[in-house]
Amino acid sequence: MYVLFEDSSNFKAEKVFSESDSTMQVESASGKRSKIKKNAVLFHFEQPDPVTLLEKARALAETLDIPFLWECAPQEEFEAASLAEDYFGHAPNAVEKAALIFALHDAPAHFHKRGKGLYRPAPPDILQAALAAIEKKRLQQEQVAAWTQNLIDGVLPDEIAAKAESFLSQPDKNSLEWKAFDAALKALNSHPEKLLLSLGAWSNPLALHQHRFMSQHFPKGTGFPPVELKEWGQDLPLADVEAYSVDDASTTEIDDALSVQMLDNQRLRIGIHIAAPALAITRGSSLDDIARARMSTLYTPGYKVSMLPPELIGYFSLNDDVVRPCLSLYVEADLNTGEILAHETRLERIQVRENLRQHELEHLYTSEALADPTLALPYDHWVRPLWQFAQLLSAQRDERRGKPENNNRVEYSFELDGPHDDPNSVIRLIPRVRNAPLGLLVAEYMILANQLWGGLLAQHNVPGVFRSQQYMRTRMSTTPGPHDSIGVPQYIWATSPLRRYVDLINQGQLIAAAEHGISARLAAPFQPKDADLYAIINTFENQYGAWSDYQNTLERYWCLRWLQQNQLQTVQAHVIKEDLVRLAQAPLVIRVPGLPAMERGQELSLDILRFDELALELECRWRDSSLG
Repeated sequence: MYVLFEDSSNFKAEKVFSESDSTMQVESASGKRSKIKKNAVLFHFEQPDPVTLLEKARALAETLDIPFLWECAPQEEFEAASLAEDYFGHAPNAVEKAALIFALHDAPAHFHKRGKGLYRPAPPDILQAALAAIEKKRLQQEQVAAWTQNLIDGVLPDEIAAKAESFLSQPDKNSLEWKAFDAALKALNSHPEKLLLSLGAWSNPLALHQHRFMSQHFPKGTGFPPVELKEWGQDLPLADVEAYSVDDASTTEIDDALSVQMLDNQRLRIGIHIAAPALAITRGSSLDDIARARMSTLYTPGYKVSMLPPELIGYFSLNDDVVRPCLSLYVEADLNTGEILAHETRLERIQVRENLRQHELEHLYTSEALADPTLALPYDHWVRPLWQFAQLLSAQRDERRGKPENNNRVEYSFELDGPHDDPNSVIRLIPRVRNAPLGLLVAEYMILANQLWGGLLAQHNVPGVFRSQQYMRTRMSTTPGPHDSIGVPQYIWATSPLRRYVDLINQGQLIAAAEHGISARLAAPFQPKDADLYAIINTFENQYGAWSDYQNTLERYWCLRWLQQNQLQTVQAHVIKEDLVRLAQAPLVIRVPGLPAMERGQELSLDILRFDELALELECRWRDSSLG
């Protein structure tokens, strides 16, 4: 004896081995035994054998006329076996009964299942809706198949081209366009970026790199809402100083300037003057919302997305020959010993005498020239005492660090002749040694300001965004800690408030400390253990990291373009470790598979084999000079 039964919406036919009141044990053709409930059994049969029954019933079910069955079936609930007798015109055998059950089961639009072996024909209106949906799905599947084949054949359908921009950021995976694209990816064993580029969805890899980042971080564009300017800081006292700023040629956000005054032959007063946008951008204001959304200015070769609207930058930037509000740190020091005798912080106005540009002066301000007091230099009275004291500050930090700071590595500026989004724009890599005196001078005083201002916040128990480093781990927190690699007891970022949001936050805290002294903690925008300050740190670190990754991506891209534009076939490199090397002519780090063991810093020659501007890879081969 055999039975046909239903198991998890599947039909099975097996031999009865034993029975009880509510269950039976059945045996499959392979000899496997299992227990089933009797109420799952559709009918018993003696012939043919289960395997033959299933094969013949499936084949017969395919031939049954489902629309005719629907027309013939009773309008009320019915048993499949009774309809089988009406349909075939005789008492159905096991194969015919099973075939009709299979046919009804496989036609849910026409027949609704009501129980074991029981069905009811769908009402006409519901049937028509279901058939329309089935036809729609069939047409959609045909469309997806056609689009998929187009993509495989290298043709980009207009419908998919219209949505291609979303495929790399926020694809609608239920859309027909995505389903066709995904099917083509699997068929071609490709990656989304590679396939889209090959299809012409983007004209070049640069456009794709830019879109991928901008669509995620600036989906509404990089513009700003209108900003209403007010007279911020106009009642502040005007500082009687001669100050100069030093920046790159492309800098438009002048955050800082320096002044110096000799009090006598041994003592000097140094002024570190920082733009004060915190006067306008107060916590929770609409301007604060703008700055907090950006967190930092984004820099890429030939292009910049500023943190602040241009109106605010223009108002607070320390441009020459205009009076601007600023937060000033005045340091009185001994020029012979490097001892800091006193320092104070003031909120005031300043008129910068001139905005100096580094590329115009750094060839004049060499270490040898600054060491020769008889040599006349531009701005001599300003640069010489600042340089002299900066050397003392650097030596003190080196002593605390236990080793001199390594500033000998060459860094590069990227300058484009042409649009930033045109891969054919000419890229120029401008080398610059980090230990150039003018750059070191400015950096040393920014470190001094960030150190002393961090101490000011700590003195008044005012929280801020501090940076510390111990055991080679750098972290940001609301409380001070030593920064080992810089060699200072505490450190904050506070000297770039036009470009970084944490500097802006710290400036608001510093203004409270400067104006309120011991009661600063009560007047500061952020109180100790303010949860929002922790949220700012977390958001800043994530966004600043994303900005840095994108900058590195585009700099790597333009390095590849520079190599191609200069038609280089061979390059020099220096070993970092194992197969990792740094090119000598460009700021590019690559891997060279198969490189033998070499000492760190060892120079070698590489043959360029291939450029991949999408994957940002440079494939090279070591040129072994010993092989000729």
